[in-house]
Amino acid sequence: MDTEKEDQPIAEARANISKLHNAVQLLRRVYFLTSRGTREAAVVPVELGELVQQVGGPDAAVAILKKHVGAP
Repeated sequence: MDTEKEDQPIAEARANISKLHNAVQLLRRVYFLTSRGTREAAVVPVELGELVQQVGGPDAAVAILKKHVGAP
């Protein structure tokens, strides 16, 4: 597993879950799990996940962030 690449194939991430965990926890990295090159999910530091929950879940967090960065 190349911890410098933010896109990680799901099978590779599964085989290297300890490395993935360490990089997220210690290095504060965000990784996207991919299937056939398509991003399917993200692994994020716990504080970010908790904030997403506090604002009402992923949809609410996306709406807030889009307003903040001016995205459509």
